[in-house]
Amino acid sequence: MAASELSDREISDYTQFACHLGEVAGRIILPHFREALAVHNKTASQGFFDPVTIADRNAEQAIRDEISRRYPNHGIHGEEHGMAQGSDRFTWVIDPIDGTRAFILGLLHWGVLIALNDGERPIVGVVHQPYTGETFVGSRLGAELRRGGQSRPLRVRKCPRMSDAVVSATDPGMFRQGPERDAFRKIVAESRLTRYGGDCYAYCMLAAGLIDLVIESQNQAYDLQALIPIVEAAGGVMTSWTGKSPQDGGQSVAAGDAVLHHQALEILRTGASPK
Repeated sequence: MAASELSDREISDYTQFACHLGEVAGRIILPHFREALAVHNKTASQGFFDPVTIADRNAEQAIRDEISRRYPNHGIHGEEHGMAQGSDRFTWVIDPIDGTRAFILGLLHWGVLIALNDGERPIVGVVHQPYTGETFVGSRLGAELRRGGQSRPLRVRKCPRMSDAVVSATDPGMFRQGPERDAFRKIVAESRLTRYGGDCYAYCMLAAGLIDLVIESQNQAYDLQALIPIVEAAGGVMTSWTGKSPQDGGQSVAAGDAVLHHQALEILRTGASPK
């Protein structure tokens, strides 16, 4: 069953369950936040730093247990515990803590990412930041920010000129030396302001109309799938650097304004990976 065949009630039910999953994970994560934690580097043998903690692993396991209980035929794809194929077409794509670097430093730019993919694309996306109590939600029913029992719609802002744009990227070091980094630097040079370190939170601020472009590289599917429905439902555009779906990871660009997105693609295509 494709998303177009799902009723609004079914989309709403899946969205509420995704929010529930975020809250379940948040209750496990919060006791570890701003506390001394053992940090394991998943890529130490490769000379990189990709941290993971007990909070990441335990939160993902709790999410997986909830999904298996409620939707036993659905697949699950998570950062820490991999892929479990389901007999149904639906797959939950999860990152228990997107922004683990920020998390272990006691900073706030991290969140629990929950997406539901219908076999073709992500149709529900949720970002939950348990410390601030914020939940960003997106589906064909709309995009909203929920906090403290209240909600308000999310809407991107108009920004058709690169010279006026506020740009975000998690880390300038994510862009590979050569054409990829050169393309990103050209965006930086032409834009009004660039800030780093936002992780998933930057996409939420784009959906809220406070950031104009989020540009990244070396993503995985679980880094992006929850963010796509939020950005799109808020009126934004999110693609790869070649204008294709970014749901499988790699290079991504999110824009609040379609005109600005086109301008960004014209520059980023010069550094786009061949795939």
